[in-house]
Amino acid sequence: MAARLIVALALLSSAPAWAAEPSGCDKFKWPVDKERAALTSQDRLKAASGNELAIPAKADLELKTPAEAKLPRQPERKPKDGTFAGFVKFKSPPKAGAYTVSLSSNAWIDVIQDGEQLKPMEFSGATDCTGIRKVVKFDLSGGPFAVQISGATEASISLAVLPAE
Repeated sequence: MAARLIVALALLSSAPAWAAEPSGCDKFKWPVDKERAALTSQDRLKAASGNELAIPAKADLELKTPAEAKLPRQPERKPKDGTFAGFVKFKSPPKAGAYTVSLSSNAWIDVIQDGEQLKPMEFSGATDCTGIRKVVKFDLSGGPFAVQISGATEASISLAVLPAE
């Protein structure tokens, strides 16, 4: 009996983390139509890492190797070898409050404001939804901030920063 339990636990622990995530556009924790539309719109800006954007922001962010990206802060999650990173800066949100940061594909999001990494209010993600992979809500105060992306598997990612509803 103990041997079966050990085998079952070993199989469960070897399952990839993404396998547990929901699949399909209707599986996000809240409606993401606005974020998905921003990430797939034809008028997205082309932004190099380090550029300054304004909210609402929708851009294709060019990423670099983590060493070349010169992120404002060390990412909360250490990037794996062979991944890409980058960041964009903002002068200030239009008003203090909740904002969503959305990505077209899987990567880690850190928001830096007043020299500190902000803790997310909420997170939602799903696989198999064309154009969007994850949405994270942050509570922003007035003042400059940066959104940094790390752990991306591609050298470009679509990013949207929008007021939360």
